[in-house]
Amino acid sequence: MTGADQTAVRYARIALAAAFLCAVGSRLGLWGTWDGFEAWARTDVLAFVPDAAVKPLLVAATIAEASLGVLLLVGSWPRTVGLAAAALLATFGLSMALSAGIRSPLEYSVFSASAAALLVARMSPRS
Repeated sequence: MTGADQTAVRYARIALAAAFLCAVGSRLGLWGTWDGFEAWARTDVLAFVPDAAVKPLLVAATIAEASLGVLLLVGSWPRTVGLAAAALLATFGLSMALSAGIRSPLEYSVFSASAAALLVARMSPRS
């Protein structure tokens, strides 16, 4: 892999980590609230999910995003973490499309972030 390729992968890892950690920070009160996140997620991401399952899914997603964000930032297991991030983001995008229409995940660039995570997985050296 060339130096330019390595720089591109590092940039994608850091950008994805920043997006995950920014979202988690918002939920934990840095510039938003958990209640605001939950209200948005109930209508725009998980509208098709039974009400009792929403909160556990939101907690699981938040833990996954925090974990993947940290792992992407430090560069641990980039292939595995990249694949997990791509799958999580694709799941978010499909859920958003089902709940709020295809415009929502496109405006939030969820599918392009998922594609970037796949490139991180594919282009990263084996660990």
